[in-house]
Amino acid sequence: MKLKSWNSVIRNREHGWGWLVWVLYLGFFFVQPVLDHVSARIWLLDLLGAAVFLLLYLGIFWLERPPGLFLIGGMVVLGLLFLPINAGACTFFIFAAALIPFAVRTQKLALLGLFAVAGIAAIDGWALHSGGWIMFYSAVFPLMIGGGNVFFAERNRMNRRLRKANEEIEQLAKVAERERIARDLHDVLGHTLSVITLKSELAGKLISRDSERAAKEIREVEQISRQALSDVRDAIRGYRSQGLLSELAHAKSTLETAGIVVECDAAVGVKLPAVQESVLSLAVREAVTNVVRHANARSCRLKLDQQNGSCRLEIEDDGRGGLHTEGNGLRGMRERVEMLGGTLTRCGDSGTRLTLMLPLKEIESDSGGSAN
Repeated sequence: MKLKSWNSVIRNREHGWGWLVWVLYLGFFFVQPVLDHVSARIWLLDLLGAAVFLLLYLGIFWLERPPGLFLIGGMVVLGLLFLPINAGACTFFIFAAALIPFAVRTQKLALLGLFAVAGIAAIDGWALHSGGWIMFYSAVFPLMIGGGNVFFAERNRMNRRLRKANEEIEQLAKVAERERIARDLHDVLGHTLSVITLKSELAGKLISRDSERAAKEIREVEQISRQALSDVRDAIRGYRSQGLLSELAHAKSTLETAGIVVECDAAVGVKLPAVQESVLSLAVREAVTNVVRHANARSCRLKLDQQNGSCRLEIEDDGRGGLHTEGNGLRGMRERVEMLGGTLTRCGDSGTRLTLMLPLKEIESDSGGSAN
């Protein structure tokens, strides 16, 4: 059997330091031997019984996975063996009853265990013709102590379930954060590296014909690289978007650099909460990256408007189209939109058209509140 570390033993999460104090109640077991001046043989037997009890008691708290009921049963047996020679053996029944609620999983089992201990102690006391006080401390008092501990044991079980739930929530939060960072880094680096590649190729073609413009493109590559570093840092922190209109302007510039004719129609006065604006900005970035990389398009249209209490973003190109399997970027885009209660639809006829709809209830409620 594996033992717990001393640190975890003395800092018991459920009982604190109490279990170390409780062992002092074993002193009642020696009251009669002291008062009656028993023989050395009885003293040796009592000391042996106390040593066995301590092993059983400490085993419950020291072992990694203690056989609780087995150890508690050992205490009951000690009570049966020592009650004929030492009335203080009632202490063993009390300890057994006090520990049973913590050794079982339900209140029902705890109550059954308590009545079993009390019943065994009562039968033993009756067989030994014990006096009323001995019967009380052997059978009734353990019921009272154990009955009180049923409440504390149930509270401990609830605390364990709560800790487990909190640990699961913490683990899910970590997984969700890792997935968010993975999605965001994919979107940031995928888009930025595509732009860097595009401008580097353009600078390479221009260097022999128009060195001034080639130098300009290289300077822009440097600026984009620096911005990419900042974006990666912001993505890890969770704050990245510089605004949807800014992202649309940047998308227009990227598409034009790739030789694609761009039509950008952004409605004036569309107000978005920060979270929705960030999600739509990422969607624009990912969609434009896909157009530049894969669409083989000649033209692209970006449209942003507000209708029926929702914000609608549409990105359409005249490229190869088709409904291919969703990659990480598109899947991450869909997950973000759906987390905010929105929808994403994709049409692959005569090019590709992405339509994102996000509800704007938060904005409407805020406006309504201010109007009052």
